Amino acid sequence: MAGTKALAAKPTSARTKSRKRRHLRVRKKVVGTAARPRLVVTRSTKHVFVQVIDDSVGHTVAWASTMEADLRNDAGDKTAKSRKVGELVAARAKEAGVTAVVFDRGGNKYHGRVAAVADGAREGGLEL
Repeated sequence: MAGTKALAAKPTSARTKSRKRRHLRVRKKVVGTAARPRLVVTRSTKHVFVQVIDDSVGHTVAWASTMEADLRNDAGDKTAKSRKVGELVAARAKEAGVTAVVFDRGGNKYHGRVAAVADGAREGGLEL
């Protein structure tokens, strides 16, 4: 392998480091149980991914994301789609027998798309 360079790790921004620190702080306090699983919001620049996780066994009870075909083709901004994802994950969680969850914002600020997911889940009938 003469002449090949080792790829340098991409430097992480201060914003990413701060989010990871916040996420670690939140995860110390937020634990999902079978009676009240954890609603996790993961956010990228284009999409939102939501899971309902029972941490006692490590299983995902329900999930939804903006990458699903019916939501992907919807017109509207990312915040409106995030609200629909919240409603969808609430419906799927209720089918699985979950009525109350603990909200894990994943180190993101409770604002914009993250808050829209929470509002949609509440409208869908989940107790946060």
